[in-house]
Amino acid sequence: MTDQAVLFDEIATAAGMRFGVATLNAPASLNAVSMDTVRLLLPKLRAWARDDGIVGVLLQGAGEKAFCAGGDLRQLYRTLLDCGPGRNVHAEDFFRQEYELDHLIHTYPKPLLCWGHGIVMGGGLGLMAGASHRVVTPQGRIAMPEIGIGFYPDVGGSWFLRRAPGRTGLFLALTAAKLNATDAIFCGLADIVVPQERKAQVLDAIGGAAWRGDARADRATLSRLLAQAGGDAEHPPSKVREHFDTINALMAGEDLLEIAQRLRTLRSGDPWLQAAAQAFGRGSPGSAAVTFELWQRVPRMSLAEVFRLEYWTSLGFCAHTDFAEGIRALLLDKDRNPKWNPATLEEVTPGFVEDHLRPRAEGPHPLAGLV
Repeated sequence: MTDQAVLFDEIATAAGMRFGVATLNAPASLNAVSMDTVRLLLPKLRAWARDDGIVGVLLQGAGEKAFCAGGDLRQLYRTLLDCGPGRNVHAEDFFRQEYELDHLIHTYPKPLLCWGHGIVMGGGLGLMAGASHRVVTPQGRIAMPEIGIGFYPDVGGSWFLRRAPGRTGLFLALTAAKLNATDAIFCGLADIVVPQERKAQVLDAIGGAAWRGDARADRATLSRLLAQAGGDAEHPPSKVREHFDTINALMAGEDLLEIAQRLRTLRSGDPWLQAAAQAFGRGSPGSAAVTFELWQRVPRMSLAEVFRLEYWTSLGFCAHTDFAEGIRALLLDKDRNPKWNPATLEEVTPGFVEDHLRPRAEGPHPLAGLV
């Protein structure tokens, strides 16, 4: 095992085709997405897409704890301190390439299997959400926890959370609620539960399958293989399904202050639902306001348009203070006492929100090539 951020391999198949394997290789950081991760994975996926001998790709994480727990925030934090409200070239490069990678996964021309074992959060969910075949294991812990670090659900989250049933996507964005495997399937973020101990069986089946080199037929073949491996898997009860009506009632309407009041006054006998409401109360008010504005803007936008909007939004968060403060409080100093600015949702102004969303450079958009 090397210290390279992503390892690449191929599975030879009975039909003479090959299946590409990309392994996120940073188990000490729960396979956090770094600049090195993106710079290695993006060109390799593009090359495999062009290779007629490659019929599909498996994306997985090293170790037994996580597929990917999110972005490498410690790497980004240093640049936030150095650049302040000024131009952050590292952030520009990172978000541009990360969103190109996420968009490529959403639009990949061949079967792409993401094995989402264990923790799948933030940037990890950005990698998984767009895959054609998304496996979660019974140990799955899935979330978009960005409000707790003064950020927002990016990596296409503005797009795929908007497509979750009812208003569950808004609830997940505002509360960082933790999902299990069944929740993830109910919310449209995963496709099937397969026990981790059956992964070797799936890999053997991939090697023995009669792949045809036709994307539609090969996707159907992969679906059958996964169904055989996961058909009798146990599914934990879904909290999102159980509380679906309550979540929709909490998130109802187009006034964020009204939604906030419902969450602040919620008294539930279910610890999961109560913890979600409390996480909203501890989170960044600015993050909540920008997240809600994105929720209102994106319904009629294409995936590419959403990524272009998220690019500016992410740079906007880098230029404001809450993102760095959240990383400090939760990941570095770990005092869990961030000083948000603005301190309350009532203090957030329309101008503050708009400044997060505005373009921060002239000329063609850096993601203009996404279609």
